[in-house]
Parts: sequence; structure tokens; C-alpha cells
Amino acid sequence: MILSDRDIKKSIKDGRIVVTSPEQDHEQNIHASSMDLRLGKWFKVYEHSKFPVLDPLKMRTFEGLTKLVEITNVNEPFIVHPGDFVLGVTMEKVKLGDDLVARVEGRSSLGRLGIIVHSTAGFIDAGFEGTITLEITNINRMPVALYPGMRVCQLAFEPMSSAADVPYNKKGSSKYQGQELPAESRLNSDPEFVKMREAEAA
Repeated sequence: MILSDRDIKKSIKDGRIVVTSPEQDHEQNIHASSMDLRLGKWFKVYEHSKFPVLDPLKMRTFEGLTKLVEITNVNEPFIVHPGDFVLGVTMEKVKLGDDLVARVEGRSSLGRLGIIVHSTAGFIDAGFEGTITLEITNINRMPVALYPGMRVCQLAFEPMSSAADVPYNKKGSSKYQGQELPAESRLNSDPEFVKMREAEAA
């Protein structure tokens, strides 16, 4: 069951959903069944010319993987070229209660320009707190300009059947809790890869 605008506002008032932004004007972006989030000023660009492969078993392949880019001028665009894959981040920080999850969806207006804002990671766990990292891809044949502060994605909130016993903020292996900048993959810290590296080193 997806929360309506009335229930999103009630959940914000009750503290089950906490959204913070520099201007604190995010409630104007609540719609009938979702809430729009805006694009932040930070991007991480993959330095693909420097790396032959990304191998989660070999941690060194993740070092220096991306270059951090900051857009400081409000009227300056970040250009996403055809086929590019970059990491962006939302302007807003989101905090979810132990009994709510959220789904990140793209905006149709950007989709019609060929911009995908998440390749697969569209699910936000109960108990998560931080900005949302956006996996931005341009599938158009033309470059697309993105501006910090523009509405870039939407969140739909769903109540769980009961509060989680171990929400994201209490999970020992939570890799992205509290993130502020776009966070590149931390797949190499997954237990299966740690175990494989330990076995390889033994």
C-alpha cells in the first residue's frame, strides 16, 4: 500500500519520515502518491580510462575509481553524454522509520529525454538515513544537461507489515548509512568477497 499525500504529510509530522534540505521547502514537492527529490551539486564520474576492469574480489580495483565533481554555479549544468554512467546525489536527506520503506522512481519528463536515474538500486530500507545516490545513465543519442536543484526523482513510501527487528541503521553490514556524497559501490566489502579474499590470502 503506497502512502497518499495526506499520509506522507502525517508521517513527516509524526517523525516516521524525516526529509531535510537546505531551504527546508521540500513539502511543496509532495504529490498525490509520491514526493519529488531534487538533484544535488555533487557527482562522481568513473575514471574508466584508468581501469581495465572492476573486480569486487580485488579491492585495489575500487581505489581511485571515481572523480568527484562539484557544480558550484546554480546556472551551470552537468552534461550527461550518450552512454555515460555517473553517480549523482539528492539535495535532500531522507530518514525512514523502522516500519516504512521507500522506492526511488524516475520522473517521466526526464525519462522522455533518455535519462535513467537508477539502474537497479531503487529500494530504500526501513531505518535508512542519508542522501540518495542516483545511478544516472543517458540512453539518448544526444547529451542532456542536468541542473542542481531540479526535481530529478520521486519517492513512493510503503508501510511494512510490522516494524523491522533489524532496521538498516542497526544492521552491522550497512554500507551506505549516513551518506552525503554520491557513494560508489562497496560491493567488495560484502561478506562473500571478504571470505574469498581471506581464503585466497591463506
